[in-house]
Amino acid sequence: MNERRAIELVARERARIESLLAEQSRQVRADASVGRQQTGENADAGTALEAEAVSVALEADLRDQLAAVVLAEGRIALGTYGISVDSGKPIPDERLEAEPLALRTVEEQRRFEQHGAPAAH
Repeated sequence: MNERRAIELVARERARIESLLAEQSRQVRADASVGRQQTGENADAGTALEAEAVSVALEADLRDQLAAVVLAEGRIALGTYGISVDSGKPIPDERLEAEPLALRTVEEQRRFEQHGAPAAH
C-alpha cells in the first residue's frame, strides 16, 4: 500500500475514533451525573450504575483503539505499516482497506486470537 493511502486510511480511523470518544466521554459524564442524582428505587440506582459501567467500558475500548491509531501512525513513519508484526509478510491492501489498523494478515490474526501468540516461522 502506498504511504499516501495509508495516511488517509489511518487519519480517517483517527477522526472516527476521536468523534466516538468525545461522544462517549459526554455520555460517561451524563451517566455519572444521573447516578449522583438518583434518589429513587434501588433498581433505578442499579440501572444507572450499569449504564455508567457500560459507558466507561466503551470509553476505555475507544482509548485502546486510539492507541492503535498512534501505533499505526508510527509504523507509517517508520515504513513498516502494512507489514505483519508476526511474520514480516505484507498485509494485503484489501485487508488494510477494511481494517486500517491491522497488524497481521487474516490468517495470523486468527491464530493470534486462538492462541495468543504468533506461530513459529
